Amino acid sequence: MLPERRHPPAPDQPVDRGVKGTRLGGSAHNHHEGHLASVEVQLRDARLTDIDRVINLVERADSRWSTEQLTNAADVLRQMVYLPNTSLLVALDGRTLVGVAVLALRPSVSAGGLVGTVDLLIVEPGFEDEGVAEALLSELIRSARNKGCAVLEGAVPTEPADLARWEAVGFTEAGPRLRCPLVRAAALSW
Repeated sequence: MLPERRHPPAPDQPVDRGVKGTRLGGSAHNHHEGHLASVEVQLRDARLTDIDRVINLVERADSRWSTEQLTNAADVLRQMVYLPNTSLLVALDGRTLVGVAVLALRPSVSAGGLVGTVDLLIVEPGFEDEGVAEALLSELIRSARNKGCAVLEGAVPTEPADLARWEAVGFTEAGPRLRCPLVRAAALSW
């Protein structure tokens, strides 16, 4: 095991998000080799150099995105890399991008503080059952707590398996949105 670093990682080194080396799921089909291989996912902050791969993943995972939407999303994601009120995370299996998640923060009077929103959660097709979504959601929950959010929300997934993944990490349905309370505070209910 490498000694703990006391300085920021070099630009080509991943940021350890506390799940590095965590084995998620059992096996996943290795599309390049044609055999089963273990999936180890590492989460880190996205870099500008990741954006094209992120957009390619979005395009593969969700065919509802038009070319114009993908181009606009790429522009917004490039800006988000530098914004203090967003977190853009990528999940990697080795050097392969297998997931991405975006956390956006906003102040809210009715919530009694900051509200975090899971703005985007995409997992590589074929990796849905390997714990990638759960790892990304868990990291977004940790990040939102650390940023002082009172609640974390996201759109209710339409697929039952996706909804179960969100519920497994603490989200519950609250109207048309999912909510994951992060602090015990008296907040107005909406």
